[in-house]
Amino acid sequence: MSQANWHNPHVSITRRDTLTLIGSFWLQLGLLSRAVAADGEETGSQVDRVSPQDENMAATGSPQSGGVSGRDVPWLAEVQKEPENVADLEPLPDLLVGASGEKISGAETWLKVREEIESWWMQFLGFIPPDREPPSWEVLAEDTADGVRRQLIRYESEPSWPVEAYILSPLEPSEKRPGVVVFHPTTAETIRQPAGLGADPSKAFGLQLARRGMVCVCPRCFLWTDGPQSRYLDLVNRFQLAHPQAKGMAKMLWDAMKAVDLLASLPDIDPRRLGAIGHSLGAKEVLYLAAFDPRVKAAVSSEGGIGLKFSNWEAPWYLGPSIRATNFSHEHHELLALVAPRAFLLIGGDSADGRKSWPFIAAALPIYYFFGKPARIGLFNHGKGHSVPPEALARSIEWLETYL
Repeated sequence: MSQANWHNPHVSITRRDTLTLIGSFWLQLGLLSRAVAADGEETGSQVDRVSPQDENMAATGSPQSGGVSGRDVPWLAEVQKEPENVADLEPLPDLLVGASGEKISGAETWLKVREEIESWWMQFLGFIPPDREPPSWEVLAEDTADGVRRQLIRYESEPSWPVEAYILSPLEPSEKRPGVVVFHPTTAETIRQPAGLGADPSKAFGLQLARRGMVCVCPRCFLWTDGPQSRYLDLVNRFQLAHPQAKGMAKMLWDAMKAVDLLASLPDIDPRRLGAIGHSLGAKEVLYLAAFDPRVKAAVSSEGGIGLKFSNWEAPWYLGPSIRATNFSHEHHELLALVAPRAFLLIGGDSADGRKSWPFIAAALPIYYFFGKPARIGLFNHGKGHSVPPEALARSIEWLETYL
């Protein structure tokens, strides 16, 4: 299978603009030169790889293995095991085959292709990255519950576009803590659900994580800017009046990165230990944030429908109808490859994600292997539909605790 064509001449934002504004992941980390001189030279291997130390610098910001804990989840091999009966699943374009048919056999070649993939998606989204200044915010309400301080705040993600969010932080004093951005699913409860104020405690990710010592920011998706009765299309149109070339997902990514800016600026946060988690709609936001923001060191994406055909990705608040064109050759395994080597757990219930999602993990695993083993990516399929059963919640929490 051939590599997709990354060039898109119809979008005016340039590759140079993209790399200047957001900064290529690999340029930020300075890994390219180290990748070339990695263990391939020392061992005579034909497959050059980043050294284990550099791999962990990329994944955690410090020369440690398995996140700050120095370990991996005990079930990592399980979530990397191919499910039964996957031969009938639609294959994906091979990420290890270049545009001219050449084989990508090591990190040096992959890092160049990675920049092209990242640039193509940025141009397709019409994404104009936000500045790196954290937003100013005000507290609207505050309470405590189960040893957690819960603050309802308001800030602007861009001029005249307010965002409400909950900040949940442990009451117990501590040195620097890990932080997680928590994205809510499609629900009228919006941010009340992850903050533990909704009807479904299984999706109260923010409250659960704060109880375990993390600080969480739970931002409201822009589709609910005008409250529970918001009209999605009106809000997409409002955004696109200001940013005519941008997809709805560009707005979600913009807002997600501003939430990371806010989280990283909090005084009790270790900015090297940032993660993201979300279910359904929130899982989609996690995928894009993890792919394009290297500050996210560990992510959990639950039942978002990772394949473009698995969910309503063609909706104008996501990617728009162009992805349904017969000549659209891209898929989200490209985004998973952009996440490598950072930790990414895909959770499915055989609804939006599940057995059918395995080819995406399988396609990304060889990219992770360029940076050493173990590869911190996997698929956990609980098989219980579009829900978050106890075992999925437990593994989500363990994943973030281990890799942050």
